Amino acid sequence: MTSTSPRPAPRSSPRPAPRSAGPSPGRALTVAQARRIAVAAQGLDRARPRVPVMGHLQRVVDRIGLLQIDSVNVVARAHLLPLYSRLGAYDVALVDRASGHRPRRLVEFWAHEASYIPPRTYQLLRWRMEQYRRRDHWGRELAHHPGLVAAVRDLVADAGPVTASEVHAALGHRRGPKEHWGWNWTPAKHALEHLFNIGEIAAARRTPQFERAYDLTERVLPPAVLAAPAPPESDAVRELVAIAARAHGVATVRCLADYFRLPAQATAAAVAELVQTGTLEPVTVRGWRRPAYLHTGARVPRRTAARALLAPFDPLVFERRRVLDLWGMHFRIGIYTPAARRTHGYYVMPFLLGEHLVARIDLKADRQAGALRVRAAHAEPADAVPGLAPGSWPARGAVAEELAAELGEMADWLGMAAVAVDDDAVGDMRADLASAVGRG
Repeated sequence: MTSTSPRPAPRSSPRPAPRSAGPSPGRALTVAQARRIAVAAQGLDRARPRVPVMGHLQRVVDRIGLLQIDSVNVVARAHLLPLYSRLGAYDVALVDRASGHRPRRLVEFWAHEASYIPPRTYQLLRWRMEQYRRRDHWGRELAHHPGLVAAVRDLVADAGPVTASEVHAALGHRRGPKEHWGWNWTPAKHALEHLFNIGEIAAARRTPQFERAYDLTERVLPPAVLAAPAPPESDAVRELVAIAARAHGVATVRCLADYFRLPAQATAAAVAELVQTGTLEPVTVRGWRRPAYLHTGARVPRRTAARALLAPFDPLVFERRRVLDLWGMHFRIGIYTPAARRTHGYYVMPFLLGEHLVARIDLKADRQAGALRVRAAHAEPADAVPGLAPGSWPARGAVAEELAAELGEMADWLGMAAVAVDDDAVGDMRADLASAVGRG
């Protein structure tokens, strides 16, 4: 369960644009080229810095545009793992500095679900805040508590940054018993979320318990960002699509809409404008039945030397149809699936090697035992990979060795003394990985 609220305001689910829409397709790309473009666009093929510093973190954020937030801490917080996949063993205090201190480089809002985004991108989402102002679920609920929103806003203005717990205590609100798996929020928490959704307050930082500490938005965003007028919705959507296109390298309208959860029709219109301005180039990807668009700044590498474990919330695997079309992987996040229906485990991380997703493992950081535990290890079948060149699929033993090395580096970063493949771990790669870990 996440500590962030479900999105209360209605939003348009990204739907593919009609196949007849859009300009005539241009040059053709193979699926292998599209895979390499996607990996390179996410910065996963670049050498990790020896000593990551704030500048490296900033370049990752500039490249991928957002970090999804989730409170699940089975391995590490969700927003920390995509940075590790690209930077290696970085100091997570860099994220605290970037999101909670000046100069502020990251702020929270609803982007691809709850996310850290650059402050300028926050301003590109002002139209979404206005939608919440008109149709926010919590705002309707708060009609039963006249004066509460103003009281909470005044409290934040006087005492911020404040957590929800501190607001509860100040207003004398108590949580009721949990009646189901979700949230047992007080009216004060509803008011905080409403004010957050409409942009009047923002998250100034996260506490060690991962609670938001709220403050007035004008005390969180940099003055230069606040001084710039918020663009009209159509201009903002076009800029968001441009960010998504840069992060994808090559994508369909559906993929571009999904990145910031944008309406499909508005996304298609933005794509058409970006084609006209030369930001996007219409292309075909062999085997795809939908039009695709290549960011004109995207690299098209001949090969990639990537090696990374990807969090379930990594931007490379946001859009499940794209993961299937590029890598042949049916990927699902196990934490939201009942145990009896999980196919690969609870916290499943795909393993990227070269241009391919070659395996997936279920991991758990056992902090009490000081071990990074492998609960399941499954190899991906080569025959499911579209456009696979002969001889390009790595041998099972080589995958196990590379995966064991990557696990060892991750364990060091997490402060774990060892990698342990559990005796009752499942999956067809379990024995190979256990042997490789034992040799490491």
